[in-house]
Amino acid sequence: MALSKIQTVENQVVPNLGRRNLVTNGAMTIAQRGTSETGVTTSGYKTVDRFRHSESSLGTAQFTHAQVGPATTDAPDGFANSLKLTTTTAEGAVAAADRFSITYAIEGQDLQHLQYGTSSAKKVTLSFYVKSSLTGTYSVAFYATNASTRLITSTYTINSSNTWELKTITFDGDTSVAFINDNTAGLTIYFNLGAGSDMTSTDSTSWIDYNLAGFAYGQTAQFQNTLNATWQITGVQLEVGETATDFEHRSVGEEFTLCQRYYQIFSAGGAGTATAASQSASAQIGINFMTQMRDAPNITIGSTSNTSNTASVSAADITEFGCRMLAMSNNSGRQYWFAKTNIAEKEL
Repeated sequence: MALSKIQTVENQVVPNLGRRNLVTNGAMTIAQRGTSETGVTTSGYKTVDRFRHSESSLGTAQFTHAQVGPATTDAPDGFANSLKLTTTTAEGAVAAADRFSITYAIEGQDLQHLQYGTSSAKKVTLSFYVKSSLTGTYSVAFYATNASTRLITSTYTINSSNTWELKTITFDGDTSVAFINDNTAGLTIYFNLGAGSDMTSTDSTSWIDYNLAGFAYGQTAQFQNTLNATWQITGVQLEVGETATDFEHRSVGEEFTLCQRYYQIFSAGGAGTATAASQSASAQIGINFMTQMRDAPNITIGSTSNTSNTASVSAADITEFGCRMLAMSNNSGRQYWFAKTNIAEKEL
């Protein structure tokens, strides 16, 4: 291989640096739930896949979530999309228990190579592009849910309002507690946008047993209390080592498949002949999910169309690989049905 094809990172000779980003959809390209949601007042996944709105103790604040796409030309060089939050109703005074964050969770089985719980625990580097109308200091928390819950935090500063800035933070490995090797959340990254005094008084810049008082240590910005404030993020990358390498761009198809492990939309239909009313065995079909899901998902039945002699549609025998879809008949006789935009979800 030509030397021009070899890159050196931390004295390691690496051919291509591929498959190093532990974050899926870090370029905010996939938004299966939709590209905008207004009036957000509760925690949950809203627009961009894998990035979750998380809040506690907020009383009046409302937000808009949006996947900002190529049409806006509002992204750092090399990127087309970002996640944008806007405060449409401000919270008012900052209460001690208030918190507002965007989170990203990683399965414990995908973190075993970090060797946490040993003397060889590896450092990791988080890098991302961020833009906000609100300057100030923001905290980032690593919340590890292992045999015991652990916490470490750091901060970054928005230096110039409404300007894309690249931030890089390196976190020490935790030599005390290992990640559980399963498909539950091992590490959750909290991008804190605001926090009350209950979460800012204890120094958590080294790994500690979880302590709420250190959850947003160093946070001064209060996004939820600033009307019309905006905050955008893209290019989120988490990788082993102390060096932030160039963002690992993946194809849209690959990112989409990775996101479908946690959330996917599918259609189904069936036909048969019912011998009586309230019969479900005559018009059923087996569904193979488009990719294996994290665990047996929750199924939400979407809208139905082109149906005949069908009272309802449901799912049964649900596993991480697929399910059985069946329709309840109104009467005896020929029956057919089609259900679109059904949702299978098993987020962390």
